[in-house]
Amino acid sequence: MPRRLPLMLLLFALLCAPASALVKVPANLAAVGGNPADALASLAIEGSTYDPATRCTKARKPGMEKLVAWMGRNAKGQSWGTYRCEKWGKGSASLHAEGRAVDWHLDVADPAQRREARRLIFLLLAPDRAGNLQALARRMGVEELIWDCGYWSAGMTSFKPYTPCYSKRGKLRKKVGKTLAHRDHLHIGMTKAGAAGRTSFWTRASDEGGAGDPYGGGGDEGGSSGP
Repeated sequence: MPRRLPLMLLLFALLCAPASALVKVPANLAAVGGNPADALASLAIEGSTYDPATRCTKARKPGMEKLVAWMGRNAKGQSWGTYRCEKWGKGSASLHAEGRAVDWHLDVADPAQRREARRLIFLLLAPDRAGNLQALARRMGVEELIWDCGYWSAGMTSFKPYTPCYSKRGKLRKKVGKTLAHRDHLHIGMTKAGAAGRTSFWTRASDEGGAGDPYGGGGDEGGSSGP
């Protein structure tokens, strides 16, 4: 029995270790079938823009509302809300403070929900049929993604460690709340233009008839589902 103790301790350590694996976005990420951005490939595409939040405002964000509705039709999971007044200091705030981010409930501990989060991330960051990189994110005005201790913002080619999850020495913290680590939801933040519904994905939808999304889903199953 004593000889087996080290192995048992090793297995226990592995089982108790924080579940974190940064989303690895391939440098040559392939196009995704059914990407809604493909329908817009002939139009000029938005650049990669990041608009920081500076204050709390409850002003209605029609583009944010449209994104939440689109997610409800084209992704598993459900919205945990968009607005909360979360300020970090003078002139600095979370995108939620301006109503420009949604927390979409998907749990990393559930294999199916973990796959769905990965699918959504790759859909947003994949090139369209014209070769435009991160096409759907740019068309929608998505500027920020946080998932499972990983962080991406407009212009980045891959996820980087999400600071609250790591020590100053860059080691993953053993004790970090599941919500703070974004292991029970996918955070999706929008540019000011995207949240206002002024980027090509939303303006073209309005031109095509308003309420619907004429590009179809990107999802394998429509509708939202609970946790």
